[in-house]
Amino acid sequence: METKEILYDLRTKHGLSQDELAEKLFVTRQAVSRWENGDTVPNTDTLKLLSGLYNVSINTLLGAPRKLICQCCGMPLDDAIIGRNTDGTLNEDYCRWCYADGTFTYSDMDELIDVCVRSMANEACPEEEAREHLKQTLPRLDYWKRFDELSDGGQFEAFKKQLVDEINALHIEGMPRLEKLNALVGSYVNLIYRLPNGTYAQFLDDGTTYLGNQLESEIVDGLCFGVLANMDFILICTYEADGANPELLLYKKR
Repeated sequence: METKEILYDLRTKHGLSQDELAEKLFVTRQAVSRWENGDTVPNTDTLKLLSGLYNVSINTLLGAPRKLICQCCGMPLDDAIIGRNTDGTLNEDYCRWCYADGTFTYSDMDELIDVCVRSMANEACPEEEAREHLKQTLPRLDYWKRFDELSDGGQFEAFKKQLVDEINALHIEGMPRLEKLNALVGSYVNLIYRLPNGTYAQFLDDGTTYLGNQLESEIVDGLCFGVLANMDFILICTYEADGANPELLLYKKR
């Protein structure tokens, strides 16, 4: 689709008239009409406003002229998995797993490769092949080339270590010692728990990136512990294969 068609489609899907959109963007209705007729294209500042309003990338607004890939892990990007800056705007250089709320979640390339290999490896792409591909690809990505400039000097790693220590100090029966926390997007781990009063609840925001891990129970075969945390809370649950029969064990505010 061309930009004019995309802008028209997004406006109508959001139930906005040209006048209403113009008011939100601080432009005239005539300007909106010219965009949708293909006479002009919004300037950079207006594209940023449209991106925030419609929750899509500027690349999408312009008809996806660039093939976006995460400049940390190499994953192809679409609007649903693009990371966000501190102010909530989309950052088209990174995915949600590698960059969340203005923070880079990985500072160790080998750790990131270990995480990526688990999701990439399959019959068509054996583990060693996936690992070698990542070893060749990641050093060429912008984040790793500019690591000294972009990294936070170890602050986030120190925070993760603090969380790991707090979680291990809980001494959950049957749960192995936690060694590391990985970035996890809420929509992939937002299980539904049955509460003691018979109601059901979810505790995560689908659009937020958390830190977590999965650990196999030391005493019950086929049972896994799920660990999730951020600056505000620690959540520990159990579940069976594919997230079946989830049970909330602990939800602790920090």
